[in-house]
Amino acid sequence: MNRKTLFITRAAIIAALYVVLTLVSKAFGLDGSSAIQIRISECLCVLPVYTAAAVPGVTIGCLIYNLFFGVSIFDTIFGTLATLIGVLCTYYIRFFRINFRLAGIPTVISNTLIIPPVLVFAIMDGNLSSLPYLMFTVALGEILSCCVLGTVLLLTLRGYRNILFGYPAPKLKKSISDKEIKTKDEKSND
Repeated sequence: MNRKTLFITRAAIIAALYVVLTLVSKAFGLDGSSAIQIRISECLCVLPVYTAAAVPGVTIGCLIYNLFFGVSIFDTIFGTLATLIGVLCTYYIRFFRINFRLAGIPTVISNTLIIPPVLVFAIMDGNLSSLPYLMFTVALGEILSCCVLGTVLLLTLRGYRNILFGYPAPKLKKSISDKEIKTKDEKSND
């Protein structure tokens, strides 16, 4: 299969996953109906560690969802922009071989800085007194989605990344090497 076709197909699958996972979050009341918005789909924002197709995939998935279910046009524009900035930064920092557990941080930062002011002006008529609270709740939701669930996703996909994404990703720094794990397993079996 042509590499360009494969790239577009992977991006489309990731976009579809984003929309479906966000709808699942909405069905469980995690998408904005409570104080903390936890979009399960935001865990996909760490996928640029393994594939560049995740950048347009996650961004387009976010845009599609926000077009249909966004709070306002500003939420659609700036929410998608925040996601794009986060996944682009994740894609570029992968080349610095950082600890993969930090892959969700760019999305957390971009959403925490961009989304609360949009919510203040779109929903609360410019009442800036709620901005710190909104920044805290957005950051908390993003940490749970991107950092916690995203790390679980990266750990789960680590052994399958060559099969799923077709080419080896850059070596990731690990806190414990596979050799150390085997050594610990052998000691515990004795």
